[in-house]
Amino acid sequence: MLPPGAGRLIAGGGLQATLKVPGGDPAFASTFEVVVPPGFDVGAHVHRAGQELFYVLEGELDLMAFEPQARTQGDWHEWVSSSGQRFLHGGPGSLLFIPPGCPHAFSNPTSELARVLFQAAPSGHEDYLDELAALLREAKGRPDPAAVAELRRRYDIEQLTALRNPAPVTG
Repeated sequence: MLPPGAGRLIAGGGLQATLKVPGGDPAFASTFEVVVPPGFDVGAHVHRAGQELFYVLEGELDLMAFEPQARTQGDWHEWVSSSGQRFLHGGPGSLLFIPPGCPHAFSNPTSELARVLFQAAPSGHEDYLDELAALLREAKGRPDPAAVAELRRRYDIEQLTALRNPAPVTG
């Protein structure tokens, strides 16, 4: 059991995630509370083996989880599935489940912070977030895209569109 605010903080360069359930036995998934700053866009990406779940607790996010007609390099907000599905602009209570192999993304298009409950399976996603936070810290929030691509490759993340972190960041 954890009281509100408890857990291990993973932070740097605009990333702020609190690890609530760490990976390893007996955890089936790593669980986090993530603060998504205004303007942040994780970029569309896909995991061959992993699956994820996002539940919006506070604020608003643009959410996407479908195979687009074409995986274009530009803005995933323009993607459309073969059935006509587009991204969802969701608020508290919105849920995004991502099965293995499904392209997905989220962004915060508002001027307010958003907060999500995030689960990643298999467990151990905190290792990726630790390394991403370090990259973001070192680059003051704007890491080298090649460094992000290499990090993501090592963690079963095929990046389809760029990560964007336009907010000025000091820590």
